[in-house]
Amino acid sequence: MIGLGRAAARALIGVPFLWLALFFLLPLLMMLAVSFAHSQIYATPPYAPVWGAGGVHGTVDNYRLLAADGCLCAYAGSLENAAAATVLCLLIGYPIAHAIAGASGRTRNLLLFLVILPFWTSFLIRVYAWIAILQPTGLVNRLLLWLGLIHAPLPLLYNQFSVLLGLVYSYLPFMILPIYGSLSQLDRSLLEASADLGARPWRSFVAVTLPLSLPGAAAGVLLVFIPAFGEFVIPDLLGGPDTVMVGNVLWQEFFANRDWPTAAAVAIVLVAVLAVPVLIFQRFAERERPA
Repeated sequence: MIGLGRAAARALIGVPFLWLALFFLLPLLMMLAVSFAHSQIYATPPYAPVWGAGGVHGTVDNYRLLAADGCLCAYAGSLENAAAATVLCLLIGYPIAHAIAGASGRTRNLLLFLVILPFWTSFLIRVYAWIAILQPTGLVNRLLLWLGLIHAPLPLLYNQFSVLLGLVYSYLPFMILPIYGSLSQLDRSLLEASADLGARPWRSFVAVTLPLSLPGAAAGVLLVFIPAFGEFVIPDLLGGPDTVMVGNVLWQEFFANRDWPTAAAVAIVLVAVLAVPVLIFQRFAERERPA
C-alpha cells in the first residue's frame, strides 16, 4: 500500500512536469533548432531542416544578423519602456495597494472590484480606447482647449508618451494585486507594537510594513516587467515609427519577411534576457523564505 501511495504521488506530481515538457520545453527546443536553420522564404515551412541525411546543417548567422538589423535598438527600447513602466507601476500601485489593504471590508471589496474591472473588457478594445482619448480631437485635448489651458492640440499619440501610458495602464493591476496580497497578510500587531515603542507612522512603515511587503512588490515587478518587455499591441497601436520594441521585430520577421529562423533567434534571445529577472526573483524568494 505504501508503494502504491508513492507511485500515485509520483504520478500526480509528474502530470504538471509532463504538461510543461510537452507544451513549453518541447516548443522551446523546436524554436531553438529553427533559430539555427537556413532561411528559405519561398518554401513551406520557410526554412531548411537543421538536420538530415547529410548531417547537421545549422548556422549561427541568424544571431549575427540581430546586431546588423537593428535588433539591439529594439531590445534597448523594450528594456527602457519596460523598466520605466515597471517603476511607474510600482510608484503608483504601492500606495493604491496600501490604501486597499487598510480599508474596511465593503470598501476593500469595492476597490478590489474596480482594480479587476478592466479585465472584463478586451485588452485590444482598451488600447483602442486610448487612441480615441489621446488623438488631437480626442477627449483630453478637447477638455484642455475648452478650459483654455492650451491653444493647439497636444501631440499625445503615436510617441513615447502614449506607449508608456498604455503600458502603465494595462499592467498596473498586476502590480497592485501582489502587493495587496502581501499587505493584507501583514500582522497588525507588529504595527501596534511599533507604535507602542514610540515609532511614528512613517517609521513604522519603513521598518515594518515595507520590508514585509517586499515579496509582493518583487512579484509585481516580475509580472509587469516580463510581459511589458515583449509587448506588441501597445507599441504597434499607440507608438510611432521611433518606438520599436522586440514584439514589433518578431512580427516583422515572422509575418512580413517570412524569415522564421531570424524570428526564432530574436525570440530565443528574448527568452534568455527575461530569464535573468526570473532567476533573480527566485534567489530573492529563497532568501526571504526562512524569515
